[in-house]
Amino acid sequence: MIEAHGLLKLFAAPAPGLRWAWRGGRRQPTITAVQDVSFSAADGCITALLGPNGAGKTTSLRMMAGLIRPDAGHIAIDGVDVQRQPNAARARLGLLTDAQGLYPRLTARENIVYHGMLRGMPRAAAEARVEVLGDLLDLRPLLARRTEGFSQGERMKTALARALVHDPPNIVLDEPTNGLDVMATRALREALRFLRTPAGGGKCIVVSTHIMQEVERLCDSVVLVTGGRTVAQGSVAELLAQTGQTDFEEAFVQLAYGTPATAASVHSDPN
Repeated sequence: MIEAHGLLKLFAAPAPGLRWAWRGGRRQPTITAVQDVSFSAADGCITALLGPNGAGKTTSLRMMAGLIRPDAGHIAIDGVDVQRQPNAARARLGLLTDAQGLYPRLTARENIVYHGMLRGMPRAAAEARVEVLGDLLDLRPLLARRTEGFSQGERMKTALARALVHDPPNIVLDEPTNGLDVMATRALREALRFLRTPAGGGKCIVVSTHIMQEVERLCDSVVLVTGGRTVAQGSVAELLAQTGQTDFEEAFVQLAYGTPATAASVHSDPN
């Protein structure tokens, strides 16, 4: 389970007209990337972090993964505090970002095994895990090929296998379908559906996206973020009911860009 409460993140931005804050012992102009993001993501569920570009989704995920520190707030992964025990929290997390960082001169197998060894896995355990992931993600035709020249879909599959090599109970994906064709998107969707089941480990999966159809087809729960704030959380059906809409895109627009009173009334009952 992943829990985030009251996340705040400011970035220094030396430009006129911006707010000022004390950072590093001196007063600096800042941009507020995230100002009040709170949500919980349960095991055995796919939770969408949904919002427009610039809403603070990626910054929230980077704080969740311990890549950057929040200026306020708290994040726990399976009860482990990310700030106090970053290594223990990361050990329980698999992260897939848009910066896939595959080594082009290594094969897909070598990339995955190397990442497993960086995670502290014995080589034999990492090699065995590659065999399991090869079947799950339909990777076998790619395992012996160097990743240089891979298509976007092939790179995504390899990067996802790398994130799953240590069999983490929690998975975080930042806009994973960007640049994928229809078949690659369908393959990813099916893999994530399996991973949330008991047979797949009942994993807690958080997916950052701005694509409405992706959320409707894949996700059990939706966390709507706009302007750096959480404004709603619930299933697609619950958000439709709360807004009185029958079209999810209309519900999204109402929640993300409607009056503060509308957003507040929905956020008051996150369940």
